[in-house]
Amino acid sequence: MYRVFEALDELVTIVEEARGVPMTSSCVVPRGDVLELLDDVRDALPGEVDDAQDVLDKRDEILTKARAEAESTVGGAGAEAERLLADSQAEAERMVAEAQARAEQVVADAHAEADRAVAAGQAEYQNLTERSRHESERMIQAGRDAYDRAVDEGRGEQARLVSQTEIVQAAHAESARIVDEAHSEADRQRTECDAYVDGKLAEFSELLATTLRTVDSGRNHLRAPGVAAGQRTPVYDYQ
Repeated sequence: MYRVFEALDELVTIVEEARGVPMTSSCVVPRGDVLELLDDVRDALPGEVDDAQDVLDKRDEILTKARAEAESTVGGAGAEAERLLADSQAEAERMVAEAQARAEQVVADAHAEADRAVAAGQAEYQNLTERSRHESERMIQAGRDAYDRAVDEGRGEQARLVSQTEIVQAAHAESARIVDEAHSEADRQRTECDAYVDGKLAEFSELLATTLRTVDSGRNHLRAPGVAAGQRTPVYDYQ
């Protein structure tokens, strides 16, 4: 078949390069070369045509065989795919189960570790709290002792300084004077109060005497003869 195309290409080249006839579209070609090329084409064409016919004849057979092989291949591939899919699903389920088991184990270990850490933290917290409480009590007691010492020292120093100052001595004298005046004023007020109470008691005694006289007069009047006859008893003013 290659020779046919090669001969045809040579014929085209001869025609394109042939000398043209003046005043016409014709050309002069070498007859021998053209005939030789045509013979080559004639000799090569039947074999190539037979080969092409054989190919055409076998095309249907080849297509049928290829279709059958393709169907067989597709069926086998489907079965293999289903088997692989089933195997993959089983493997995936196994891996998921293993992963879940590992995850549960990890979670359990994490919970145990967390519980241990919490217990350790609580123990440490209690230890630190107890130590802090003891230390704070110690520091508070030390502060109180220092405060008491400072107060005692301050009071002693204050008493020492107060006893040595003239202002304090003058204050003591002034306070003594004020106390004496207060005692004198209290005695005076007590005397005035006694006199006032005595006067009030005298007035009350006189009022009682007047009242008794009035009562006696009333009693004597009740003993008179006119009272027995149903006369009205007069009202007396005892003031």
